Amino acid sequence: MSDNDDVPFNRDYPLQPGVVDHVRPGVRRILCNNPSPFTFTGTNSYIVGEGRVAIIDPGPLNAAHAQALLDAVKGETVTHIIVTHTHNDHSPNTAAIKAATGATVYAEGPHRASRPRFESEQHSPESGADRDFMPDVRVADGEVIEGDGWALRAVATPGHTANHMAFSWVERKYLFVADHVMGWSTSIVAPPDGSMIDYMASLHRLAARPEDLYFSGHGPEIPDAPKFVRFLIRHRQAREQSILHRLAKGEADIPTLVRAIYIGIDPRLTGAAGYSVLAHLEDLVARGVVATSGDPVISGSYRLAN
Repeated sequence: MSDNDDVPFNRDYPLQPGVVDHVRPGVRRILCNNPSPFTFTGTNSYIVGEGRVAIIDPGPLNAAHAQALLDAVKGETVTHIIVTHTHNDHSPNTAAIKAATGATVYAEGPHRASRPRFESEQHSPESGADRDFMPDVRVADGEVIEGDGWALRAVATPGHTANHMAFSWVERKYLFVADHVMGWSTSIVAPPDGSMIDYMASLHRLAARPEDLYFSGHGPEIPDAPKFVRFLIRHRQAREQSILHRLAKGEADIPTLVRAIYIGIDPRLTGAAGYSVLAHLEDLVARGVVATSGDPVISGSYRLAN
């Protein structure tokens, strides 16, 4: 989103697509050429280790990016492919990389929504989901994936998607955090694909963890990461207060709330902003703070509960 003056975002990311960036010892990243209002300059794929390596998030179905990844590991062996979540800008290239390398694919599981769809929901915001993805090995929270000279511990971070998982290189205090935390913008949380209740719980979990450098799915790395996560928590809490402030003036639908809260938003992001507001409203309805007639859906009208 574009109205995040309270969060110290960093949009300085000059990396060009296809270039191998040795960002830290044992960590390389390659940017896919898929820029958009949702992906910033594109999706980051990561190569972990030297010689016998893992690739994290092969990216969208993009032959040039697949070739750039394979060129980057020429003369090395890809032993693991690790996928953080099943959105179309992160997982579809997995099949091509697996076919070329024979590597084993690790992830939390196939795509699923954070909650069952309500009968009253007309529109599916999950069109960006990779429903064909299935890992070879399903990874649970806390499990360790080990390679040659590296070990990554799975950290469940549901919220952006139900199956979103970050991976910690514990001994180096690095966290490959995908789309749960991004340095350039807030993450999209769009029900029923995502859940604000889960997202906030995951943010609080990360804020208490020791990793101090995050490698994100989009944009630059994030130093002093727990402090940045606390900024994001406060930002989401302020967004919730903005919703409640508007509802204190009377019942409103989601387009009205978006106009009141997201001043000067990029018009291409208006729909996503609506789903982000819906995610907050779902949380507020579940807590009994806000009421609506019927299910909390994108077309609903909302009011304070008391």
